[in-house]
Amino acid sequence: MHLCRSKTGVQFFISGTSNIVFQNIRTFAVTALTQDTSDSCRKMVDTQIGAMEFGRQTNESESFEVMDYCLNKGLKWFDTALMYNGSKSEKIMGKYVVKEGRSKMYIATKAYPGFSEKGFSFDGIVEQLEQSLSNLQTDHVDIFYLHHPDRNYPIEETLKACDHLHKQGKFKELGISNYAAWELAEIYYICKLHDWVLPTVYQGMYNPLTRMVETELFPCMRRLGVRFFAYNMLAGGLLTGKHKMDDHPEDETKLGRFFGKEVWPSKYRQRFWHKEYFDGVTDIQNALTACYGEGKVSLIEACNRWMYHHSMLSQKHGDGVILGGSSLTQLENNMKFINQGPLDPNVVSVFDRSWLRVKGVCPRYNR
Repeated sequence: MHLCRSKTGVQFFISGTSNIVFQNIRTFAVTALTQDTSDSCRKMVDTQIGAMEFGRQTNESESFEVMDYCLNKGLKWFDTALMYNGSKSEKIMGKYVVKEGRSKMYIATKAYPGFSEKGFSFDGIVEQLEQSLSNLQTDHVDIFYLHHPDRNYPIEETLKACDHLHKQGKFKELGISNYAAWELAEIYYICKLHDWVLPTVYQGMYNPLTRMVETELFPCMRRLGVRFFAYNMLAGGLLTGKHKMDDHPEDETKLGRFFGKEVWPSKYRQRFWHKEYFDGVTDIQNALTACYGEGKVSLIEACNRWMYHHSMLSQKHGDGVILGGSSLTQLENNMKFINQGPLDPNVVSVFDRSWLRVKGVCPRYNR
């Protein structure tokens, strides 16, 4: 074990190649972040298109329509994962790649610990990316994410496999998703120590009523130069305002991420199906009516505008939003909403108060 000091003054112990423990948190954590409203920062943050519903609510032809629309609008980033809908999402995108050509698109995908028995072992990582490339019918992806931690294998083994694949040209950037801030820092410095590919992007859960990433993760990312892409912008659909607390979420005849008895609907209910969230939604809807008039600005529009104009996302740092949508119409509406500009300050204040109401039951950003 020996003491290392980075150029930034951060002290940490290294035992072997793991167990990095920061000794000077004050020098590691930046000054508490505030929302940067300067013109250079408040320019529109990036937009990626989430393909989680490809192969589930959105069939192949509808998915093609979505991708056609996006490319026509200059939106070239598409986010998928090996585990989405039994790899149907990747396979649909792969057919589109063959149809339109790889050069028109930027593609991000993810390896998932539970996809096979090998998890995030060296061989498991290699096999998952190779399978994704086969599904996507391409020889590389632009971002390769670790979907969430696999604590059955040493992180060094996982990162060594990632570097091996990066050196082969199988992906351009390493992404991290659903890891704690301290884990992101550990990964960064392990990679730096070994001269392996560094993580440059983090994908995390973030929306107007789910802000746990702001406290520790954002300062960590800013320090390391890692940009952020937000998923679950509408809390799985709860921030559409169409759901009620007394709905029966195990009803498999209803559409949406909350409904059904499968694993993922159950996970989404655990995250967001709480009275505090529904109360927050009601307060925001009342504020929108009081400020703009009945039906003038929907909750969905307000959430889009909050994400792009009032959140901690920063164009200066390369941050962005992953826009989902189970139909082309939803995506078209979202694109209209984000161009409407900032919200009235009184509405923003209600968003902030609603977040404080929710904070006690808010899901962790890490797994």
